[in-house]
Amino acid sequence: MSTASSLPGPTRDHLEWPFFEERHHRFAAEVDAFAKSGVMASIDHADVDGACRKLVKALGDAELLTAATGSSDSEPLIDSRMVCLGRETLAWHDGLADFAFAMQGLGTGAIGLSGSPELRSAVLPKVRSGDWLAAFALSEKDAGSDVAAMSCTARLDGDHYILDGEKTWISNGGIADVYTVFARTGEAPGTRGISAFVVFADDPGFSIAERIEVIAPHPLATIRFDNCRIPASRRLGAPGEGFKIAMRTLDIFRASVAAAGLGFARRALDEALAHARSRPMFGAALADLQLTQAALGDMATGIDAAALLTYRAAWRRDVQHLPTTREAAMAKMTATETAQSVIDRAVQLFGGRGVKSGEITEKLYREIRALRIYEGATEVQKLIVARELLKTK
Repeated sequence: MSTASSLPGPTRDHLEWPFFEERHHRFAAEVDAFAKSGVMASIDHADVDGACRKLVKALGDAELLTAATGSSDSEPLIDSRMVCLGRETLAWHDGLADFAFAMQGLGTGAIGLSGSPELRSAVLPKVRSGDWLAAFALSEKDAGSDVAAMSCTARLDGDHYILDGEKTWISNGGIADVYTVFARTGEAPGTRGISAFVVFADDPGFSIAERIEVIAPHPLATIRFDNCRIPASRRLGAPGEGFKIAMRTLDIFRASVAAAGLGFARRALDEALAHARSRPMFGAALADLQLTQAALGDMATGIDAAALLTYRAAWRRDVQHLPTTREAAMAKMTATETAQSVIDRAVQLFGGRGVKSGEITEKLYREIRALRIYEGATEVQKLIVARELLKTK
């Protein structure tokens, strides 16, 4: 989604909420200025792989990827509010730019959390600069939300691990330089027998089994490991800690999926407002009709409610240093479902033009659908919320 707009840009009224500090204001303004600089508009989005590489490099050159990967290799702390603001702002402008930004963080989050100093210094600077692309390889054909069903294996052989199996629905699959991979090492049943590893695209035994095309074009692939031999030093954390590492990573970035949904929803509302004010209807403007006003009121209220949940989760992690499993799940579920509803209403207000190929509402409609599925579908988020409640009530 890269469409020039006559709109001034995303509103930042919510930055006045008490969740934010001055540095967050500055960062949101920097991301918005980057998006308006013309860099993104000059990139050919028809070439999805090439566009992602160029977007990542542009974000790296602008030093914006530091927010997603951390500024220090020795202690790469990530501020969730920064990540959310980056995603929300980029999503308002360009869905692929949001994707490019987010994957650099998600793909290296586990390395920052649990990688050795040597791995951090080898990987993080190259990802932060935009010279390398990163990927997070957790899902399998029969193990998406049910991580315990994972079948990809890693067996210890001296001072190496040998990986065998496949991962699918891997964002940046096929173009990434470094992959964080989760595989079964068998220390215990279920999720307690999974470990995390760093795999490079040029490792012998690693290959791309299939490229996957989806309704909102993004680089996706099924990746394969066939006797893929990697040094044991590339394991992240201790044996059997992979699931815990994956969940810690997702707790950082799951709220940012909600923020991307907010960005899409805010763009849809802004486009709908501009259209309603200018579209003649029954001798008045579309905006003068009470049904239109009711729709706009619902859209704005839903966005603010979702934003409060999103930034509550990020603030709780950053400031209170408390677990956010429940809060991030609430935010992700509410923001993506709300965004789907807001965008659908925007399409309806645009009428036939709303579904015309190439229109911003049509692109938003395609962009939002996947967010209700990846990093845990809405139904899974409900289960997470309920399970967290049952632990404490």
